Parts: sequence; C-alpha cells; structure tokens
Amino acid sequence: MYACAFFEDFVLLYPVYALLFADAGLSTAQISSLFVIWSLTGLALEVPSGVWADAFSRRLLLVASPLLTGAGFALWTWLPSYPAFAAGFVLWGLATALRSGTLQALVYEELQRIGTASCYARLIGRAQAIGVTAIMVANAAAAPVMGVGGYRALGSASVATCVVCAAIAWTLPESRERGRERGGEPDGGDDTEDVGDGSSMAAVWRDGWAHVRTAPGVRGGVVLLMVVMGCSAVDEYVPVLARSTGVAVAAVPLLVLVVSAGETAGGWLAGRDTAWLNPALAVAGVCLAVGALWGRPAGMVLVAVAFGVTQWAIVAAETRLQERIADRSRATVMSLAGLGSEVMAVLAYAGYGLGSAWAGPGVLFAVAALPYLVVAVVRRVHPEM
Repeated sequence: MYACAFFEDFVLLYPVYALLFADAGLSTAQISSLFVIWSLTGLALEVPSGVWADAFSRRLLLVASPLLTGAGFALWTWLPSYPAFAAGFVLWGLATALRSGTLQALVYEELQRIGTASCYARLIGRAQAIGVTAIMVANAAAAPVMGVGGYRALGSASVATCVVCAAIAWTLPESRERGRERGGEPDGGDDTEDVGDGSSMAAVWRDGWAHVRTAPGVRGGVVLLMVVMGCSAVDEYVPVLARSTGVAVAAVPLLVLVVSAGETAGGWLAGRDTAWLNPALAVAGVCLAVGALWGRPAGMVLVAVAFGVTQWAIVAAETRLQERIADRSRATVMSLAGLGSEVMAVLAYAGYGLGSAWAGPGVLFAVAALPYLVVAVVRRVHPEM
C-alpha cells in the first residue's frame, strides 16, 4: 500500500502542467476552464464511484484509476491541444473519483477481517505522508528531467509511474464475499444478496444513504470529515501566504517546504491519541490564524503546525467514521463525505477569491481557521459528531 501511495503522487508533470498548457498556446481563461472541467467531473462522479466500489470489486477500481490518469497524461504529452487537455482532465477526474473512498474502504475492511482494524489510522496516515513526500521528490526531480527531455520526458515518466501504480494496486488483497450485510454493524448481518452484479447498485445506493440518515453517529461523522477536509483546501494558497511575509521569491519554495514537512509529520503521527480531536482542532485553528496574521516568515512554522495537526485530524475523523459504517455501504458513505469535502473546497476557493479584493492572504487564512474552532465547540456540545 505504501508503494502504491508513493507512485500515485510521484508525478513529474505536477509542478509544470500549467506551464505545459500555457506553452501550448492556451490563455489564462482556457486554463481556468480546464480546472473547472476537472472539478465538475470529480463532483459528478464522486458518489456514483462509491456505489460502484460497494457493488463491484474495489481492487479493480483501484487498478483502473491510475491507468485512466496515465491515459490523460499521455494525451497531454503526445497531443498537446485544448481538446486533449480537457479529455485528460475528464479522465483524471474520473480516476480520482474511482479512488476516493474506495481505497479507504478496502483497507479498513481487510484490516477488520484479520482483526487489526485498530491499525487503520496509522496505516492511512503514513500512506498520506508518503504521498506528500512523493510530491516533494517529484518536484525536485522535475527540473533536471525537464532540462534533458522537456515536457515529453516528464509526460512519459508520469505515464510510466501510473502504470507501476496500477500494477501495485493489482497486488492489494481483497477478500470481499458475496452476501455482505445490507446494514447494521460490520459483519453482523446475514443478507444473502449478491455483491458484484449491476442489479444490486440501486440497493447499494439506498443502503448507503439510509446509513447516513439513520445509523448512530454516521451523519455527524460525515459532516465532521467534510468540514475538516474541505477547509484544508486553502493549502493551495500557501505559496501566496509565504510571499506575503516579505521574503524574496526564491525563498518561497523553502517556506512551502516547511508547511509540507508539517503535513508529512501529521500523517506519520496519525493514529495516536485520537481522543484529543477537539483540542487538536482548536490548536490547528489558533496556530493557523496566529501564524497567518503574524506576517513574518517565522509565522509559517505555526502554519506548518496547523496543517500538520489538520492532517492528523483528518485521519482521526475518517477513522471514527469508518468504525461506524457497515461494510456493504462503506465506500458509498465515504464518497458522500468526499463529495461534501469537495463542495466545501469549492466554497473555500470562491471565498478566498472574493475576499482577496478586500483583504490580504494573512486575514483570509485567519478566516479559514474559524471553521476548525467552530467544529471544536460544536463537538464539545455534540460529542457524537
């Protein structure tokens, strides 16, 4: 699983694909429209992909996901044009949707089957930390590869890593049996309806939605996860915040690296003392607000702490939700949470964009910290969340 997490994010095109689009002659408006296509594809397919993962083989979806991404990168590399870029983003959006919730469901269910579900948070947290590390390594490797072979070298390497990721995903264990329960506690039912045929998809969707509405703690867990994940989307603006501290442009990557190191540390620490979720969210909110408003490079250390704690809190919230979901509805419910987090992320992007007309990055990041403080207070009143 760790190898799969590394190769999924070790994509040399990541730091330069916007430049690829611009050098192919696309305008800023056209590039922005590609990002919209990407987001809309993911939003449209997030929940259906969760239903597919509960109705069919989860491992097959995890194999298909990087192959679809690789196909999109191949289009970008060998047919650089707006239609190819758009098609590539549709494939990437589909691939992301197929993986979202599916991997978590597969891992939790397999760990539960062998009696080690308590290891889930640590395993997922470390996988996420390895993914962040892979992105940093890919960013460092992209420059020399670009110098040697240009965009085609970067694209070819990215396609190759996607193929490797798919091959590794094929080796993941999957022991799902026909006849999973339709509700209640995991492994607690005796429903004999087959899992794996298309005729069960409607039933899978009904089960998942009913689970969110009626199962104790599931609805609150979904809301908690979508808020924490969605609000963390402001990390896309960390370079802007770093530049606003007054450092030279050349020093911005170093400050971004500090924040990435914080996120990596949060992933490695996932699974420890999850009972401290409320104080952790409060600490993340305070550190993010103070660090952003400080306006000095040293404040980025507090921002790094905030994002590290947030990474830890995401895994903790996800683990609590996994513990409350029945196996048959696991991927569907996780995809609903993923859909909610995407909506929250879009709202965060829109809010940042609109707010930038009146306030600087420091103030906007401080505002983004408020949801963490609100959630901490709400969870103290409603601990079942």
